[in-house]
Order: sequence, then C-alpha cells, then structure tokens
Amino acid sequence: MENSICSFDFDADYVLENKNVLLRPLVAEDMEHLLVFSENEPELWRYSLIQGGGKENLKKYLKLAISGRKNKKEYPFIVFDKIANAYAGSTRFYDIDLYHKTLSLGYTWYGKDFQGTGLNKNCKYLLLEFAFNTRGFERIEFRADNLNIRSIAAMKSIGCKEEGVLRSNCVSPGGRRDSIVLSILRNEWEGNVADMLLDKIKE
Repeated sequence: MENSICSFDFDADYVLENKNVLLRPLVAEDMEHLLVFSENEPELWRYSLIQGGGKENLKKYLKLAISGRKNKKEYPFIVFDKIANAYAGSTRFYDIDLYHKTLSLGYTWYGKDFQGTGLNKNCKYLLLEFAFNTRGFERIEFRADNLNIRSIAAMKSIGCKEEGVLRSNCVSPGGRRDSIVLSILRNEWEGNVADMLLDKIKE
C-alpha cells in the first residue's frame, strides 16, 4: 500500500456505520442533539482545547468544527448510538495531510451514559478502517492532555502506541499543557490492531 493513492474528499458526506453506531458529518442543526450534553455535562470538555460547555460555547464549537471542514482542514462527525437510539457525542479527523498520508483523530467526546459501553471502540474501528483501508493513509495520530489518564488509557486499549510527550506545546483553558502523542501505523493496523479491535467490538 506504500505507493497507493491517498485521498480525502471534504465535500463528500461520508457515513460510517455498523450494527451498533453511525457516524455522519456534523452540521449546524446538530446543535439540538448535542445541547443536552453542553448544558448538563460541561465537564466533558475539561481537557479539551476548545470548550463546548454551555450553549454559547457549543455554538462556537460547532461553528469552528464546520468551518474546519469548509476550509479542508478537518472533518467532524456526530455520533449516533444505535443501541440506545440516541445521539452520543462527536469526533473528527484533523491535520489531514494527503502528501505524507497522515491524519489525526481526536476532539472526541461522549455523554456520560455512553462512556464505557463499547461505543468508543466501535467508532474507532469504523474511523480507522475508513482511513487506512478506504482512503489510503499510512499513519494516524492521537493527542491528549498528558493529565487526561482516562483518555490515554482508552487510546492504548485500541492499539495506539505512545511516542512521547510534547512539553508545554499549546495553550489550554487551564494555561499551557503537555500533550502526549500516540499513533497507529498501517502495518500495525494490518498486523494485529484491526483484528484485535474487531474482536473487542464483537464481545
């Protein structure tokens, strides 16, 4: 796959789904689906670089995400839990680099009722399978606040390998933060990560 074409159409409405979850492009009208989390669970954005707690912050959050797609820099999704028959949160691709065949996966959050249910592993499998198998990327990067133990554990549980920590590399709501960097490479995905993750979502 090293010489394969890597492509990504920001104008296409990519829909990713299996029997448990559906991801579709985030749109401004999704405000009505996500506002309940913004108003009742503002702590979901404790470690986020972009705050979504409170109605006004959520408006800005959605506007930035959607403009990121328009400017061909990001591709945000809304997450629908088919088992619960309810919208659960959001995630996105960003730092999409077709020349180097790399992208980042993040800005992921789910309401409390959807955490620890297996939803995240279903989402990650669909997103990784799409990026590696359908679009031809070679490396997918993940970043988190180095203090966000829960998020780091979740990334490692889907097969991410830790690369290191970028010290004081960006501004966060609490000041400056250290960011941990993890990744999955194509050969790791094809080697055992895909099968491992598929087995987990079948449990």
